[in-house]
Amino acid sequence: MTTRIIFHGISTYEIVGPRGRILMDPFFDGNPSATVGADDIERPDVIVVSHAAWDHMSGAAPVALRTGAPVICGADTAALLVEAGVPEAQIRRTTWGIRVRVNGVMVNPVFCAHWSLATLADGRTVSGVPMGFVVSAEDGVTIYHFGDSAINKEMELIGRLHRPTVALLGVTQPWSLVAPGAGEVVTGEMSPVEAALAADMLCARYAVATHYESPDHDDVATFLKSVPEFDSTGGRVPLALRAGQTLVLDGDRHEVIDA
Repeated sequence: MTTRIIFHGISTYEIVGPRGRILMDPFFDGNPSATVGADDIERPDVIVVSHAAWDHMSGAAPVALRTGAPVICGADTAALLVEAGVPEAQIRRTTWGIRVRVNGVMVNPVFCAHWSLATLADGRTVSGVPMGFVVSAEDGVTIYHFGDSAINKEMELIGRLHRPTVALLGVTQPWSLVAPGAGEVVTGEMSPVEAALAADMLCARYAVATHYESPDHDDVATFLKSVPEFDSTGGRVPLALRAGQTLVLDGDRHEVIDA
């Protein structure tokens, strides 16, 4: 059996395996890296959204409305989806620890050290709980999505409980999307070195860089160099995909293929 992990830029992934098709943190329109649009995505068995930031969830409503796919998310994200016309019956709200199964796909929401805020059409701001996720594509293949988390000690517990095969870890910012303001933003939610350490805390075999516009950025290079330095297993594989590429896992083998 094989699992395919398709990268669509920033933090958007499709995971396709024997247990179903999972669309994670969909962001297409306005995504400077995406090679496809929301209308090009095959119907997912489930859409999973970590938090209400537009660069992590703005594609959820278009895909859900077009395909009828269910969405797993937090309460503030759900409020935005309902405003966009997604039926309540198509949404499953959850939070850390409340595992949910939709269309046969088991989704484990886990702690995420971040924030989640949504501004509704009437101007109200509502907050919710940001989440990371652990999903299983098939026996022996488990994927962790960081959901914009900063490094934190809970990652050790997630690693101990779930032993993710793949950890999708933010290593920088999509710099063209950073909002203006006082001073300057210096790192992403995790620096590249912090992300490399997080991969070891999570016990992941594959440490996959994410949350960037291009894998050619210096932060990505620093992450790829740092992963072996923190590797307590001696066998961790650092990777950085270009939007449109697919990571294929087949037993103990992996391959990165172009679209």
